[in-house]
Amino acid sequence: MDVFGGTLVIIAVLFILLSLYLEWIGPAYTFLVAVVFLGIFGVLSPSEILAGFANEQLAVIILLILLGDIIRRTSVIEIAFERIFKRANTVSRFRNRMMIMVGFFSAFLNNTPLVAIMMPFVHNWSKKHNESPSKLLIPLSYAAILGGCATLIGTSTNLIVSGFVQDQSIIPNLEPLNMFDFAYVGVPMLILGYLYLALFSDKLLPWNKDALSDISRSSRKFILEAQIRPKSHLINKPLHQSGLIGIEGLFLFEIIRDKQTIKVSDEGLILKENDMLRFAAESNNVADLLSDTSGLTFPKVGMLKHKSKTELVEVVVSHNSTLISKEVQQINFRAKFNGALIAIHRNGERLTGVIDDEKLRAGDVLLLLVDDLFEERITYSSDVYYISQIKEVRRLGVFRTTLLLGGTLVAIMLSAFRIIPLFMGIMVLLLILLPLKITSPKDLHKSIDYDLILIIALAIALGNAMLKTGVADMVANIFIEAFLPWGHVALLAGIYFVTSILAAYITNKAAVALIFPISLSLAANLDLNPMPFILVVAFAAAANFITPHGYQTNLMVYGPGRYTFRNFFRIGFPLTLIYMAGTIAILSLMYF
Repeated sequence: MDVFGGTLVIIAVLFILLSLYLEWIGPAYTFLVAVVFLGIFGVLSPSEILAGFANEQLAVIILLILLGDIIRRTSVIEIAFERIFKRANTVSRFRNRMMIMVGFFSAFLNNTPLVAIMMPFVHNWSKKHNESPSKLLIPLSYAAILGGCATLIGTSTNLIVSGFVQDQSIIPNLEPLNMFDFAYVGVPMLILGYLYLALFSDKLLPWNKDALSDISRSSRKFILEAQIRPKSHLINKPLHQSGLIGIEGLFLFEIIRDKQTIKVSDEGLILKENDMLRFAAESNNVADLLSDTSGLTFPKVGMLKHKSKTELVEVVVSHNSTLISKEVQQINFRAKFNGALIAIHRNGERLTGVIDDEKLRAGDVLLLLVDDLFEERITYSSDVYYISQIKEVRRLGVFRTTLLLGGTLVAIMLSAFRIIPLFMGIMVLLLILLPLKITSPKDLHKSIDYDLILIIALAIALGNAMLKTGVADMVANIFIEAFLPWGHVALLAGIYFVTSILAAYITNKAAVALIFPISLSLAANLDLNPMPFILVVAFAAAANFITPHGYQTNLMVYGPGRYTFRNFFRIGFPLTLIYMAGTIAILSLMYF
């Protein structure tokens, strides 16, 4: 082992673990800092740092994201879902149909937009049938994860592992992963996961009131700030005469005056011009505060208030949003979304500071006042996802719909049978879609997740640094000493456990980057078939059910479902144990 280089790699790895767990900086910037650090000290050369960007699987991930976004924007899947759920009139029927369909589609399409598409369906169905979305949103996320694990292209985690296999130098002439190498484990575990959720979801999931439309007063859903405008009828009025207290769903809890915070406890308190009032309110009450007769103004709204058509919409901050860790005052919501931020909900947490100073987090629900250009802006953004459904369905017609879905299926099957690479198949399909105006060249780049690309490319460089310096071998030998006395199955279990824990608390992509070189080194050092050691890392990282932050779809449903960490652990921990036991059992029977 290169002692100096290895020490630097260990420092970089520890920095990544701490930064991601404590949320010091975003995941992409964390990897960038770590890799640049290794580059400065010569552990990685510039060509080694950049090598990951030339990885074929990274290009495939980009193309699949583009294709998935085309399918999402053309509403093909939404139309299918509308027909499938038409007669689902009970929670169990809706949930079971939803899990079957989402599990199937997520095996071949990116699961994040699938969950984004389904969330408005879940909300609207729950509202119509007076049911709680919290009984459905975690099963929605888990079904997407279970389905995504079944194929090479079902989740970016599997494609990242495939990219590592192509770039590795530990085992010469190692065969690349095929489309359905994951199916031998993924399909049986999809079935087991479906049965588990169908049987135990009602018992293990909470019945929370709908976080979007039926919030109890005590839940204090949205936190917002409104200012008493000049010449307002509220000026010099005591609180008890203002009409702002005693309203169901609206709670005035603080007044900020001349940078001093006044707790609202005296109903005789006199209101002054420019007082900033802090409310906890339901979304319906926010609309009342925006009216001309309220005597209040929202400074961020500006000229939007005078637009002929505006509406309040709710969106959730995505897991890889550029808004994360930014203060509200640093974000130009008008430029990004043609809207103004009115209020924030953070899963029941009381925001103690001024909203402008709040740093946004993944999973925050934002209430935006927007105009008719918002739909166009949000369609191409990966910063936030819809909760309330406001866009119209765009119908392609039979021919173009058949071409889009059929072409996607043909490209996948040609790749599965090794007739042409998946990269070439999707490229050809995109070239066919462009002249038919199913998509536009100027729109394609808007769908690219640049943070994801950066993380994957830099993770490949980090993995190479671990191999180059001998850190991977060192850790692999520790695994051998700890688990080999109990057999090869114990080795797989140890790898699965460590990868799963890392994925649950620091993101699955980071877990793959750290554990893949160690797992492959284990196989090489013991002269064993490397395939189970490759696949176990992929399944442990992707099948992430324990925490909301472990997988992006979990985070998407976390706020809207008003879940707690305990809710995820209660239903996700048994599923994780089932998935772990099933994965290790199947891999052991196949390869040992």
